[in-house]
Order: sequence, then C-alpha cells, then structure tokens
Amino acid sequence: MKPEPPAPGQSASPHINPRAGAPIELSIKDTNQLFQSLDPHPFRERDLDPAVEEFVVDWALELPRNAPIQLVVHLPAAEAARPRAAEIDEAIRGYFLYRAEMTQLQLRELIRQGRTALAIGIAVLGVCVLLGSALSPLFGQGYAARFFNEGLIIVGWVANWRPLQIFLYDWWPYVRRRRLYLRLASARIDLAPF
Repeated sequence: MKPEPPAPGQSASPHINPRAGAPIELSIKDTNQLFQSLDPHPFRERDLDPAVEEFVVDWALELPRNAPIQLVVHLPAAEAARPRAAEIDEAIRGYFLYRAEMTQLQLRELIRQGRTALAIGIAVLGVCVLLGSALSPLFGQGYAARFFNEGLIIVGWVANWRPLQIFLYDWWPYVRRRRLYLRLASARIDLAPF
C-alpha cells in the first residue's frame, strides 16, 4: 500500500524544504526491503538493496549539485514503531560513507595504474626516439627512412595513450561519484509513517 500523494500545494513531508529540490522518496512495507537480504551483517551494517541504491543514486544525480539532499522513507506506522526503524538513518548514512571510501580506493588504484602506465609509456617513447635516431642513417633519406622513423614515434605515443586517458579523463567519474556518495551520506533522512 503506497502513501497517498500530497494535496496540491502541500509537501509530501512536513520537513521538506521546497527550495532544496524534490526529496528522494521511497515507499516500503518492511524495513528489510531497503537492504540486501543475504547480507549476514547486523541491520545497520548491511548493504542497501541494489535496486534501492540505483533508485536513490539516479534521483540524486538529477538534483542540483549544491542542494542538500533529503530522503523520505514512507513505511507503515507499525513498521516505523519497531526499534529497527530507528536505525534506518544510521544504516543508510553508513552505507553511503562506505561507498565513498570504496570509490576513493578505486580512484587511488586507478592513479597507481596511471603512474605505472606513464612510466612504461615514457620508457617506450624514449626507446622509440633513440631507436629511430640510431637506425635512421641506415635507411638514408628516402620514404622508407621516414616511414620507419615516424612509425617508431607513433608507437611511442600510442604507448602513452592509456596514462594520458587516465590522467585527463578517467579519474573524473570517480571524484564525482565519491562526492555524490558523501552528499547522500549527509542527507537528511526522514521516516514518514502512513
């Protein structure tokens, strides 16, 4: 059973700040719907259900970047009265803090890979330039010499493709995702019994 939509001009929850954008609203029948059922950890340490996480993250992406995020969990009054419901706030915050930490670790790993790839790429480029300079006199000044020399230079630059991609483009999505998870971890979380 879903909660009734608010009447025109009314907020879905008395705590919603209309200037902050629409709140992210979840409607559940049982608190277990929020979390993975196979997770053996205590309730407040469980991972969010993947569908819940995707829904919340997708909605949060649509909100203005600097606006505070509010999450409203609609649930039956009997479920809201259970002790477990009081832990929803802490469980959701903990989960998104964990996701932010994991994203930070993934970013560090990507940067480490980028440094390794850059060292290899620069070494390959150096070898290609030296090899081209050393072997050019053997081919003379014709097309074969240009083909060989420029081919080596191209190989050297292609070896730097991956590190350049990492340092110019690949790290941004991790930073944006981490910021979003941190915003979600600091979101206002309200229970709305019905």
